[in-house]
Amino acid sequence: MIQKEMHKAGASPLHWLQIVAYSAPTVGVGYMYLLIGLYIMKFSTDVLLISPAIMGTIFGISRVWDAISDPLVGYVSDRTQSSLGRRRSWMLWSIVPVAGMFIMVFSPPAGLQGTALVIWMAIGVIGFYSAMTLFMVPHLSLGPELSNDYHERSRLYGFRHAAYTVGSIIALISMQLLIDAEQVSSETVRETAFELSTLAGLITAALITFAVVKLRERQDVKGRVGQTPFGAFKDVWSNPHARLVLVVTFIENIGSAVIALLTLYICQYVVGKPGLAPLIILAYMVPSSLSVPLWIPLSKRFGKIRLWMFSMMLTGLSFGGMFALPFMESMTDRTWLIFILAFFAGLSAGCGGTIAPSVQSDIIDFDEFKTGERKEGSYFAAFNFVQKSAIGVMILITGWVLEFSGFVPNEVQTFGVQLAMVTLYGLSPLICYTLGTWLFSRFSLDAAEHQRIRSLIDARNEGA
Repeated sequence: MIQKEMHKAGASPLHWLQIVAYSAPTVGVGYMYLLIGLYIMKFSTDVLLISPAIMGTIFGISRVWDAISDPLVGYVSDRTQSSLGRRRSWMLWSIVPVAGMFIMVFSPPAGLQGTALVIWMAIGVIGFYSAMTLFMVPHLSLGPELSNDYHERSRLYGFRHAAYTVGSIIALISMQLLIDAEQVSSETVRETAFELSTLAGLITAALITFAVVKLRERQDVKGRVGQTPFGAFKDVWSNPHARLVLVVTFIENIGSAVIALLTLYICQYVVGKPGLAPLIILAYMVPSSLSVPLWIPLSKRFGKIRLWMFSMMLTGLSFGGMFALPFMESMTDRTWLIFILAFFAGLSAGCGGTIAPSVQSDIIDFDEFKTGERKEGSYFAAFNFVQKSAIGVMILITGWVLEFSGFVPNEVQTFGVQLAMVTLYGLSPLICYTLGTWLFSRFSLDAAEHQRIRSLIDARNEGA
């Protein structure tokens, strides 16, 4: 009877305080990820004067390490026994490393040069993403445990995405401050980066603490996982729905990884208006956040699968249009085009951010139906690893493409360099998202199938 009541509690509507507590830390996480994604390459090449190929290699190495850290954290969090719960304990432990490594990335000592500086940045970048794994995998894994409902999950992850985007928008203000500091001196950039990263680290620590205190975990899912990590990840790959989404996620992120990395470069070296970069990104972020309440009812009407396919195709087309930028004579026309395309790309991001983790949560229910286990950590570790692997591959490629195309920091770029940039920035997302849409059209775990599976799971749990 206790198990039955707990299970039904997982299917009930979520209280607003649960949603707020779950979403709050992603304000800080969104801030950190965007500032790292948008500015760390430019900070490294233009302020620290590190080769883009070296920075690309550092990011590539960090993805190799993720092959170990992501699955390990996912599996161990599934099996964690703690008074705080198997997810909140990891979130608590992540606070110091997340804040500390973020500060480290933006605070290399002024006296460091050459190999010592490269080592500092390598430790900072790899350490930051490792620390984020300690938080992100358990935090994402907690979502499916808070609700079993097919559409309630979209609501939960929709607000999480909105909070993440709010943090990203705040990061734009910081990026503008850093861009302004570049006009003064490299020393001013370093000072500004240290102050901003320290403040962000403290606020993010407070938000994670708030979530740990306010959220509660269900007891009926504790300990329901296999005995070996190899068995857990074999189950993930054996799940046909998970396998398809893992492939689609990898292809998607191959296309999208370069977007954040090259936006500042596109604004400065292709559009010719570096000062507009925060506004252009804002044109992307605002519809991404504000459109969340639109996608939740639309997902009920048209289905999560169709809506996610729509978001993929809209993303591909929006960024595909960026390929035309260097061929346009007027700087004004370039500016208008990138603003318009950024707006539609933001709409699609709001849709994908709301729907994708909700669909991934449904896939975990299918695994429970087949195995009787609850291993959200292993699943979200797999999704997280595939995403970061794709990002690492594209960052590595981007760094070397910039190097061999003849990129020179803080100089007017040749048409060949501009063409290389928009090929990565425009054609790559168009091709990848088109392929991802076609593959995802084969996904069959819709609302009716999920309801059937949940009914069978409920009946089995009630009889236990």
